[in-house]
Formats: sequence, structure tokens, C-alpha cells
Amino acid sequence: MAYNLYVQVFCYSFLLIFTSIHCIISDKNNDLSQQQQQPITPINRDLYRTSDSLMEEIEALVNRHQDRLHLETFQSTNKGYHAELNVVTYCRNRTAIDDKSKFRILLSFGQHARELITSELALRILSILSEEQFLPKMDPLLLNKTLEKIVIKVVPVENLNGRKKVEAGDLCERRNGRGVDLNRNWSVDWGKKEKDFDPYEENPGTAPFSEPEAQLMRKLSMSFDPHIWVNVHSGMEALFMPYDHKNTTPTGLQSQKMKLMLETLNHLHCGDRCAVGSGGGSVGYLAHGTTTDYMYDVARVPMSFTFEIYGDEKASSRDCFKMFNPVDHSTFNRVLNEWSATFFSMFNLGAHQMNLQDSTPIKVDHLISIDDYLNGYLIERKNRYGEKKEFLDLGLQEIRTYFRLFLLSSVMLMFMFCSRIAKSNRSHMPTISL
Repeated sequence: MAYNLYVQVFCYSFLLIFTSIHCIISDKNNDLSQQQQQPITPINRDLYRTSDSLMEEIEALVNRHQDRLHLETFQSTNKGYHAELNVVTYCRNRTAIDDKSKFRILLSFGQHARELITSELALRILSILSEEQFLPKMDPLLLNKTLEKIVIKVVPVENLNGRKKVEAGDLCERRNGRGVDLNRNWSVDWGKKEKDFDPYEENPGTAPFSEPEAQLMRKLSMSFDPHIWVNVHSGMEALFMPYDHKNTTPTGLQSQKMKLMLETLNHLHCGDRCAVGSGGGSVGYLAHGTTTDYMYDVARVPMSFTFEIYGDEKASSRDCFKMFNPVDHSTFNRVLNEWSATFFSMFNLGAHQMNLQDSTPIKVDHLISIDDYLNGYLIERKNRYGEKKEFLDLGLQEIRTYFRLFLLSSVMLMFMFCSRIAKSNRSHMPTISL
């Protein structure tokens, strides 16, 4: 009798657990329904220019400052797909643009179409370089000394075709005009897919450099041979160095110089809130075929970085514009002010660390280990597409359906098990004589 009681208690307990889980799933579904009913934030036209108006403003800026700015447009076509790349070159002396003794910096913005804020930052940096805008807290003497010795190439909108799709209303689009992620189309570890790979987000193309935009960027990097490369994105606040495709950073003195620069920029301009380290080790997932890994491993750019300049982690995964771009004036201006200052500090630090301004050695013993730095720095784990990674809130209706079927099957099997045990016990009970 006691055994039967234990079986009944076990079965009732299982039913109670099943009911509780079903209630949790229902609550999650209600939360998802509420999220789906939330309005989608449109592009704020008071803050953000269209790609056409942005390039028109940049072209006008170049025309006003032809002594130091120069605009070129490169074009490429692949299987009927056409792309163009606008490149603005800054040099105090136009005749010295090709001087290989100069400190050379290559910056790319707007590689992912939905990240409009990055191209606005490109315009802000060009405006400061042309001295139409100024950095209030930057030492002008130090800045002028640096700018005399550097050449900067700026790609304001790398993914122009994808940007057009966003402006037409596809606010979550990050790929190029034919559905390829330009930051997965480079040759280092190309084509490898993680378990949570989503072809809609991360389509690497048919082959490395299958996309005209990537071809044009590769040609530009090879001909310019920069000392610093920065790929500018949004989605979070971070200062990344190689590698993206593995959870480690390079070794050696040059890697230590990169770490020191990023930690310094984080302290000066991020208030120590930015994630710092390798992309693969800090963001929470590995990315294969990225531009920055190629720049460091193949193009041999000594300092190769990816900067993430903004992200709204509270935004719904469906509200892509709000997730990747500030939507109010104060945040918009703060992001542009802080990150433009970050870049000009990088220009000063980079020239110094590359020993082009002076020969002061880097104190390697004062470098902070990136592992020690990140110890205790809690970054909420997200999946690669910006959605919070919760087991019951993955955003995939199929998983919830399969989970319900699994629980229902488990309950049916448990009842069969309990019934079989009860029958077996009755058949083996001893007969009591009166």
C-alpha cells in the first residue's frame, strides 16, 4: 500500500510540474504577443540623412576644402550586380597623399545597412578634419601635429545598396543588395557556420569576395596599406581587436600595443563601460569571414579594430532601428561627440605607438591583461542577432510547439507507467484469510 501511495504522489507531482511549465509558456507567449504589438520605431528623418543626401553633403564638404579633402568613386559588377564605393581621403598636403612615410588610417562605416548612426559619425569626423566643427576638449596643438603626419581614408557608406533597402522600409536589413553579409564575405575562416547560424543574417556569399563591395574594399586596403584599420558598427558599445573567428587575441608586442590602445580609449571616452578584447571572446559568439580578421592576418594591418558605437539592449528584437541607432536628439549628439573624440584620440595614440611621432618605447610591463580586465565584467549573453537568449523566449514558435508536444508525450508515458505499476501490484498482493 505504501508503494502505491508513493507512485500516486509521484504522478500527482509530475502533473503539478507540467501544469506550472505550461503556465510559464503561456505567460511567455503573452509577453511575445505584447512585444509583437509594440510599435516599430521608424527612421527619424530629423536626425538621419538619406544616403543620397549624406553623400551630397560630403561632396559639398570636399568641394569647400579641396586643399585637404579628395573624393573618389570606385565601381564593380559581379553577375549583373553593381556596387560602388565612395572614398574620401584627408591629407593636409594634397600632393603628399601617396607619401608612404605618412601614418595611414583606413576607416569604414555602414558595412551593415541598418546601422545608420555609423555613417553619421563618418560625416562628423570629416567635418572636424575640415575644421568646420571642433572637438572642445582636444589639445589643438597636439592634434595639428598629428594631422600633419597622417593620411586618412574614410568610406562613409560601404554597403550603399543595402542602405537603400533600409531607407525603403526594411529596417532590419543588414546585408548588401543581394542578401550577402559583407562582414562574412572575407577569406579568413570563410563559410564556417556556428550552431545558431541564420542565413538571413549571416549569408557569407558563394565564395570569399564574391561581392563587389568586398572586392573594392580589398583593393583599397591593398593599395593604401594602412597602419590602422577600423570597421565601425553599432549594436553595443565595444572596442574589439582580432580575432572574431576564435576566442583569443593575437600574441606578441603588436597585440599588446593594440590592447593598450583600446584600454586607454575605453578609459578616456567610454568611462570604462565598453567591452574590450577580441570580438570572438567578448561579444558572445564567433564570426567567420570578417573584414577585421582579414586585415590583420592577410593584409597585415598592424592595428586592426572593430568599434561598436551604440546599442539599445532594451529594444525589442523586431524594433531594429531603435536597437542599432539612437532615436532622440540628446543620445544622437552624445554618441557622435563621444565617438568622434575617441577617433581623434586614436589618431594621436596610433601615431605614437607606431613610432612615427617619437621614439618613446611602450612600457610593456604596465600593460593590463585583457583577461584580468574583463574578469568580473558581466556582459549579458545575447545571440548573434540581437535577441536576448532565454530558453523559453527564443522567438521561434516551432521550438515552443515541439516543447509542448514533448511535455504532453511525457505525461502520457508517465500515466501508462503508473497504470502498469498499479496493475502489477494488484496482481501480486497476498490473499488475506479470514
